[in-house]
Amino acid sequence: MKKAANFTALIDMVHEAVYEVDELRACLEHDDDEAATYTPYLDPLDAMLRELHESMASGKYQGAGTGEDLPFMPLFKKHERSIPFRELLRTINATHREGYEA
Repeated sequence: MKKAANFTALIDMVHEAVYEVDELRACLEHDDDEAATYTPYLDPLDAMLRELHESMASGKYQGAGTGEDLPFMPLFKKHERSIPFRELLRTINATHREGYEA
């Protein structure tokens, strides 16, 4: 997945990640067996993504190309193998850290 080309594309990616969390949560309502896989990270990841989206929407986002990982990355690295939308999160972080796609 390519990095976002601009701020609008980045905020769209973050919005998509929030949607993916909501979809995963909805799926888990019908499958208790799978819940144990996702429960350890779903709520904190949801909160961090919503906070990131809010900071972007409100103009408080510090901008792409900071050279630093987003706050959700330690959680992501710990649970990466069980996150269905890991490529999206990896791309969001890469854009934040390295800047927009040229």
